Amino acid sequence: MLKRLLRLIVKEFQVTLGDKRARAMLIMPVILQTLIFPFAATLEVKHSTLAIYNQDGGQASVELIQRLSHTAAFSRILMVHDDGALQETIDRQQALLAIRFPMDFSRNLTAGRTAPLQVLLDGRRSNSGQIAAGYASQVFQAYAAERGAKATSTLSVRNLYNPNLDYKWHILPSLVAIITTIGCLIVTALSVAREREEGTFDQLLVSPLTPAYIMAGKAVPGVTIAVVQGSFIAVAAAWGYGLPFSGSVPLLLTGLVFYGLALAGVGLFISSISENQQQAFLGVFAFMAPAVMLSGYVAPIENMPRFFQWVAICDPLSYCIPIMKGCFLKDFGFRDAWHLLWPLLAIAIVTLSAALRLFRRHIA
Repeated sequence: MLKRLLRLIVKEFQVTLGDKRARAMLIMPVILQTLIFPFAATLEVKHSTLAIYNQDGGQASVELIQRLSHTAAFSRILMVHDDGALQETIDRQQALLAIRFPMDFSRNLTAGRTAPLQVLLDGRRSNSGQIAAGYASQVFQAYAAERGAKATSTLSVRNLYNPNLDYKWHILPSLVAIITTIGCLIVTALSVAREREEGTFDQLLVSPLTPAYIMAGKAVPGVTIAVVQGSFIAVAAAWGYGLPFSGSVPLLLTGLVFYGLALAGVGLFISSISENQQQAFLGVFAFMAPAVMLSGYVAPIENMPRFFQWVAICDPLSYCIPIMKGCFLKDFGFRDAWHLLWPLLAIAIVTLSAALRLFRRHIA
């Protein structure tokens, strides 16, 4: 029986990798996303335009404008000469941030009085606008401190695990899990649907293999591809982008295997309810978007409504991403990651069992 299972696995690899388009679909997205995502998918604010309406013209406002122009966040300073033009720069998205210096700004600052500023943010780009406002606030606070303004307390900030706040350190470990999701789901979701579409499903059913062995033969190639894709991105992150890897390689591979099993269960479930490959594709993308949104990659799970926090518990991606980040940045060992590994294994058991039961019902 094991020889027959091995032949089925080899046959699945031949079908999946024998087609040039299928090979390209598994290889090219991984390479392109590894090259593009770390630079494109970032919340860092650099080389933005800052609009300024300076009614003051004093030494303090001029010096602050010069300091702002030398920060990495603002590569272009757009000077305007009335409130209407200042508002228009935001309306037309010509500037991410706009600052208005009142007429008595320098005089109030010199006299030691409160010197307020008006800052306008583009609410359509709220995250970037708030980050840019934070950069501008740091410049203002540093300038005030140099002029002798005394603070009531001092706050010392130390960034653990990512001391320089390099956004690539956040993107690349997450990318290991996200790209792996696409490859594994596509391979497993198309497997049974392809057999139905090509008319070979009945031949598979009359073979000596039991439904459980057939499902295993369909799952192994997807898990293998998930491990290979994830390992490729991890190597590229460590060697190509210089991301420190402080954890355990066996843990990373174990996490990818457990995650691949959970995804294989989801993919085979989608494949079992799909009549053709087009439906399977739609099922994959219907699963992908909520899975990424609920994983904590875009926003913390703790910030979500209670209902979606419970849904996120069933999302395998919400466990794989912390494992990958732990392996790269937190020196995770198996003891540290066990609370993330066993839910992945539980999800794999549930989804594979559901897919097998549905598969048996279809052939009954």
